[in-house]
Order: sequence, then structure tokens, then C-alpha cells
Amino acid sequence: MTSSAVSIPMPSVPRRRRTPDEVLAAAPVSGPKRVLLAAPRGYCAGVDRAVIAVEKALEHYGPPVYVRKQIVHNVHVVTSLEEKGAIFVEETDEVPESALVIFSAHGVSPAVVQSAEDRGLRTIDATCPLVTKVHREAVRFAKEDYDILLIGHDGHEEVEGTAGEAPDHIQIINGPHEVDKVTVRNPEKTIWLSQTTLSVDETMETVRMLKERFPTLQDPPSDDICYATTNRQVAIKKIAPQADLVIVVGSANSSNSVRLVEVALEYGAKASYRVDFANEVDEGWFEGVATVGVTSGASVPEVLVQDVLRLLADYGYGAVEEVVTAEEDLLFSLPKELRATLKEAGDVTRALGGRGNRPTS
Repeated sequence: MTSSAVSIPMPSVPRRRRTPDEVLAAAPVSGPKRVLLAAPRGYCAGVDRAVIAVEKALEHYGPPVYVRKQIVHNVHVVTSLEEKGAIFVEETDEVPESALVIFSAHGVSPAVVQSAEDRGLRTIDATCPLVTKVHREAVRFAKEDYDILLIGHDGHEEVEGTAGEAPDHIQIINGPHEVDKVTVRNPEKTIWLSQTTLSVDETMETVRMLKERFPTLQDPPSDDICYATTNRQVAIKKIAPQADLVIVVGSANSSNSVRLVEVALEYGAKASYRVDFANEVDEGWFEGVATVGVTSGASVPEVLVQDVLRLLADYGYGAVEEVVTAEEDLLFSLPKELRATLKEAGDVTRALGGRGNRPTS
């Protein structure tokens, strides 16, 4: 009789954090410890609007409320909404017929809208208005028979949605390394557009290289990279040269959060790391570190940043200086489908999403 071995997984043991004294002993710090806290940081108007849309839909329609893709790219936000009754799905065919589905802040292609309509789904479109602007630009220039060079990350939901508006006219350019591969029908009728959450510097380098090949390449009517992405990058550019370490709070699938790490390193930070939560911070990062820069991506609630600041204070980084490079007060109305429901119910609370309604939990 033969027997087979059974593998029993070892229970996970919480990692013991080294004490502040142990970290200091490993690498003494030269100079006073401090935190440079970026402002602006965290939630932008489009993210706030999308999250409020899900919360209000749950409140007025009751759970479950289905959401196609993550409403915004943040683990904490998605988990919190799931606990309230939101169900996140990859595609509309996973949603029961006639149920309510919300389209995420990153936008969807016309094919997704049509799929939802074909299945009789009720929809709320929480696409960020700044993403919608890029969609409209794509439609407009496709109608005028332009070749459209869409700078963005192939496979990102926002890029898929924009490209889906005019697939026969749009080429996706992932970055400067793909410029040599671009072909166009008529350089005189070619325009570039971009994903809203890219590195400003890398995008402009891509544009510069494209214009070397196609000198008559036209610019979009207005900036496609959104104000929040630009502002957060400007803030970290100011902090980075002074920072021994930069901590970016944000999720791995958040394009703008990942870009903040890259920008910090490019502009002089000695080290930079991205974390979802404070418990992911490795105290070994503090060895020999006097100045820590802290920022967060545009889909990050402020509570997660405050958790990181509390951890830093425990390790002696209690002096916090906010570095302000811009003030944000943009507000977006909630999706029109939801506004009608709220009006009928007499609900006038949080009818707008934006900086003035920045969440703390």
C-alpha cells in the first residue's frame, strides 16, 4: 500500500519590526529627521466623483451594485466598497440582466456601452470628465479622417476605452521606444492624444521624438494629462532633491502612483518605494535617512497617508512640513443618471465630487 505525502502549509508569522533604536544603530542619521509632505496629493475630483457615485448608488438602489472593473485603482477603496455591497466584475456579461452596473472612472469603449444596452442593464457612467474629453477628441479627429497617435499604456483600461472610440484611426504608442515603429497615412493630418495619468516628462519626450519624424504633428486642443497627475508630479519634483527616501502611497495598478515613484527617483530622491498600506513600509528603508518625502496617488484616501505618517512618527520622523505647489478646488457633478435619482429622493448631500469633499476615511 502506497501513501502520498501531504503538504501542510506553515502558518504565517507576523514579521517583527525592528525598534527605532535598532534601525538607528544599523545606520546613524546625520541631521534632524523630518518629513516633507507633498501637497496636492491623494484624491482628485474625478476619483472622488466616481467613489461617491458607487456609495450613493448603494444607498439609494441597495446592494448589490455591480461595477465594471475597479471603480478606481486602489485596493483600500475597492475593498471598502465591496464591504458595502459593491460587486466588481471584469465585463458586463457577468452582470445579471436588468441589474445596475457602474462604469469605472477610467472610461469604456462604445462596444462596452452597447453590450450593456443589449443585455438590458441599467447603467451609471462614472467616467472621469477629463477622460471623456479625450474620448470626444478621438471621435472628432477620427470623423475628420486624422491618424491619431495615442500615447499611453497598451492594456490600461483608459487606453482601451479611448482606442475603442476610433479603432481604425488610433495607434497606441507606449513610449519613446516605439516612435520608430509609427507609420501614418498623411503627416499633415496626424494628431497626438494621451492617457491622462502618464509621466509628463516622458510623454513630452515621446512627443518631441514624434515631431522629429513628423514635423507637422498636431497637438491636442488642450492638455490631455490631467491636472491632478501634473500637480502631484510637480510637488514630488520639488521634494525629491531634498529627500533621502520618498514613500508613495498607492496601488500597483495605479498608473499615476507608479509614475510618482519614477519621477521621485529621476529628480534626485536617493530611494523611492510604493506601498498600499503603512504596514508594507520596511523600517530598513529608514537606515541613514534624515528626510522622508511622502505623497500619494490620485486614487488614495487621506487616511492611508495619515497611517504612514503615524508610522514615521514612531521612528522619529515627527516633524512634518507640507510642501505646497498648487491649490486644487475643482468639482465635478455626479453622473447625470444618478443626479436624477438623488433629485427625486430629495438628496442634495454630496452632489459634487472634488477637492472640497476630500475623504478622511
